[in-house]
Amino acid sequence: MRLLTTPFGSIFCDTKTAKSIAASRNKKSSKSSIHRYQACVSAPYSSSSPARAATFSRNARCCSSFPTVFSDMDGSPSPSLLPLQRCKILHLVRHAQGIHNVEGEKNHNAYLSPELFDAHLTPLGWDQVDNLRRHVIACGLSKKIDLVITSPLLRTMQTAVGVFGGEAFVDGVKGKPLMVENAGNSGRRAISSLDGLPFIAVEACREHLGVHPCDRRRTIREYQTLFPAVDFSLIESNEDTLWEPNVREPNEEVAIRGMKFINWLLTRRETEIAVITHSGFLYHTLNKFGKDFHPLIKDEICKHFGNCELRSMVIIDKSLLGFGSDRTNFPGRIPRGLDLPSDIAHDKHTNATGDH
Repeated sequence: MRLLTTPFGSIFCDTKTAKSIAASRNKKSSKSSIHRYQACVSAPYSSSSPARAATFSRNARCCSSFPTVFSDMDGSPSPSLLPLQRCKILHLVRHAQGIHNVEGEKNHNAYLSPELFDAHLTPLGWDQVDNLRRHVIACGLSKKIDLVITSPLLRTMQTAVGVFGGEAFVDGVKGKPLMVENAGNSGRRAISSLDGLPFIAVEACREHLGVHPCDRRRTIREYQTLFPAVDFSLIESNEDTLWEPNVREPNEEVAIRGMKFINWLLTRRETEIAVITHSGFLYHTLNKFGKDFHPLIKDEICKHFGNCELRSMVIIDKSLLGFGSDRTNFPGRIPRGLDLPSDIAHDKHTNATGDH
């Protein structure tokens, strides 16, 4: 059996029929850059039945303009259909340029310098933040996001509040600022939290732990003075107990931590979440995905992020791990009435009369 995939669903037919259909259709459209097919059947097809042959011919004509996509029953790629309430949209962002990026580009050993402790953004990095902010406002993304999650390091929090925070904070305005003026030698005005979007700092999406001082965080008390409206309640220790001076976290452990973070996101009630994190964390986590995808799609998922790059992706809960959201679903039958589907009615009639 072969599986013919159309924009309306996947349909089974015997392999011989499927191949002949594709060959016939592709021969007629050889001048076209897109192969098209004329196959759409609702049950295993036998050409020996005139009635089914006629039905097949009608269905073939109605689907003749769709691209040919074949998928064997052996795990080959094919479209997936899942309830929206089991999906979450993630807007993944790598932090903007930090001082460690500049120094490390010149000399890799600079990453070992204590002077790069908890690296802050460069002036160029803040320009990148401003550009991304303009983009998310222009495309409407800023109005869709339910939650912003950030790694609790200076460069990621500066990026998070700069891109997704409010406008400049003015004294006397009700509420705490997301970031105080000149936080982390930024030279920037305070940023307001008037839009009410929640910001949560989470340790699980930090960069590789250990050895590099730029990846070591400050105390939570210090961060709370710099980012008053950011929620640090999920971080258990005031001190950085995860970073070790002589042990660098292995890549595989970064990926395992990343997958635990993804699973945690699925338990959140929010549907559309922005995550501001780091290059290494994103690279090793995302490389756990896309192994059965087309190479171009895998590359879209797994390649290294540039500074302040944003990629929007969807994660799917296949395990009932999360809560799900039914904001768009509607139960129907309001008010109730007769609504027996025609295909069920047909099956009942066929079973009752024996007319196959």
